[in-house]
Order: sequence, then structure tokens, then C-alpha cells
Amino acid sequence: MELLSILNDLEEFVQNSPRVPMTKKLLIDEEKILDFLDRARTILPEEVRKAKWLVQEREKVMSESRQEAHRLLEEAQKEVEKKVEESEVVRQAREMAEEIVRKAEQVSREMRLGARDYADNVMAKLDGRLEQIAKEIEAGRAELRNMK
Repeated sequence: MELLSILNDLEEFVQNSPRVPMTKKLLIDEEKILDFLDRARTILPEEVRKAKWLVQEREKVMSESRQEAHRLLEEAQKEVEKKVEESEVVRQAREMAEEIVRKAEQVSREMRLGARDYADNVMAKLDGRLEQIAKEIEAGRAELRNMK
């Protein structure tokens, strides 16, 4: 992910910045920090777009699973109709069809929840990292204002 690369570069830049003697304060090149922020802002919409694409792909897979479940159910119903005279076969076919539908619905639910959890996790990590960067920037700006 390019965003993580930018964040890693920013972190390395901050860690390698010169320190003010006998303090925990850093001397940071404002233009360089702003450049990192601009790069992150440019890349962030792409990362969000990728997360949305992933959710859409999961939804597509779930839709295909539902279609497959319906197709399997129709096949099972046709099979049942062929063997209507044999009550045991009819009963077994219904049970199989119901089991197939249950499994397809379960897989669909799990995939939908997994996709949403993944997208939420990605966005939460991005949000947390951006909050951290914003705090570091604000602290750096506050130091610069205090140096006046």
C-alpha cells in the first residue's frame, strides 16, 4: 500500500530529524512535512476506493452464491418432481435442497460480514494513523509557534 509507505517515510523523517538540545523537541522542515501530508491526501481516496471495491466484490460473490443456491434449489425441485411417486426420495430431496439453501445463506452472511469487517478495519487503521499524524503535526506546529 502506497499510503503505508508514505506514513513510514514520514515516521522515518520525524525520527531522523535533529533534536533541540536538552529537550524532547524536534526541528522539522515544514515544507517536508507538508509534502508528506499532500502525498497522503492524494493517496487516501485511492485507498478508500480500494476498500469500497473490495466490499462491492464481496457483495458480487454473495449475489452469485445466492443465484447458485437458487439454481441448486431449482435443480433439486426438478429432481423431486421426477421421483414424485417415491415418497422417501421426495423427502430426501427436500432435505437436501433445504440444507443447500441453509449453507448458501450461511456462507453469504459470513462473506457479507467479513467484507464489512475488513473494510471497517482498513478504514479504522487509516483513521487512527491519520489522527496520530495530525497530532504529531499539531505538536510540531505548536513547537514552531512557541519558538517565536
